[in-house]
Amino acid sequence: MKEQRPKRVAELIKREVSQILISRVEDPRIKRFTITRVEVSPDIRQAKIFISFEEQEEREERMKILQKATGFVKAELAQRIRIKFMPEIIFVSDSTFDKAFQVVALLNRMEQEEKK
Repeated sequence: MKEQRPKRVAELIKREVSQILISRVEDPRIKRFTITRVEVSPDIRQAKIFISFEEQEEREERMKILQKATGFVKAELAQRIRIKFMPEIIFVSDSTFDKAFQVVALLNRMEQEEKK
C-alpha cells in the first residue's frame, strides 16, 4: 500500500501542475508543453516534474522561467491538493522526445541512402 502512494501523488501532481501552468502562469513561452512524467520520492518530500516543450528553441530560458515560478506553482498546488507535506518541486527538462526525433531522422537518412 505504501508503494502506491508516491505513484498516486505523482499522478495528482502531474494533473494539477499542468492545469496551473496552463491557467495561472501568464508567460506565453510556457504555454506549449507536455509534462512527460512526475517522479515522487518514497517519502513524498520531493517531486521531479519532467517537462518537454513543443518548440525546443530557448529551452534554457523556459526552464529558468519555470524555476522562478516554482514557489508560485507550489503555493497553487498546496491549495489544490491536501497532503501532510507538500513536496519540493523540481522542474527537469525532458529530452526524451528530442532523442527519439534524432533516432527517427537517422533511420530516415539510412533508408534514403539505401534507396540510392
